[in-house]
Amino acid sequence: MTFSIAGRCARTGMLGAVVTTSSIAVGSRCPYAAAGVGAVLTQNRTDPRLGPAILDRLQRGEAPEPILRQLEASDPNLGWRQLAAIAADGRAAFFNGAKITSIAKGRVGRDCVGIGNILRTTEVVDAMVESFEATAAEPLAERLLRAIEAGHAAGGELKQVKSAGLLVVHRQAFPYVDLRVDLSPQPLTELRFLWELYRPEADAYVVRAVEPDKAASPL
Repeated sequence: MTFSIAGRCARTGMLGAVVTTSSIAVGSRCPYAAAGVGAVLTQNRTDPRLGPAILDRLQRGEAPEPILRQLEASDPNLGWRQLAAIAADGRAAFFNGAKITSIAKGRVGRDCVGIGNILRTTEVVDAMVESFEATAAEPLAERLLRAIEAGHAAGGELKQVKSAGLLVVHRQAFPYVDLRVDLSPQPLTELRFLWELYRPEADAYVVRAVEPDKAASPL
């Protein structure tokens, strides 16, 4: 009951993910990212422990594909999961558990990987990946948001989506963007609204944290 995409910006090194679903507070459970390391999505009977665990292995230099294959072999519950991971160098992989009986798909694209389950059509994932690939000149957060909007326009999931989350990391230990809509009849519309407000201030918030003497505002 979730569709999402993780990606990286080859120009800036930013990494991130965006997700939406028909349950509440998806942004608190499914997307994970670490600057200079990678981004991970874990969904369908979600196990939030998998996100940090996969990031830890990416940080140690392991590639996404063997990480997911090893988890499939060692975790007896992985058949219920749907996973995606992208490393800082652009290598990406996805996993669809055998116990997922709904329409589900994963696809690796250029600098991105999209996944979805309980979909109206597999074209949802294709639309996300193709949108992301076509917007390389845009900031990563904008590319991710356009991608999930494209997935929604292509049919989305079977139930009404109710929450969404957008996460982007750059050079710092804290997120560059971390926006969430925990419950709404139109979460992607609200996430777009939040991003349009946040976008002009994103760099300023980083300056206030790491170089407060240079901040243009005391707030």
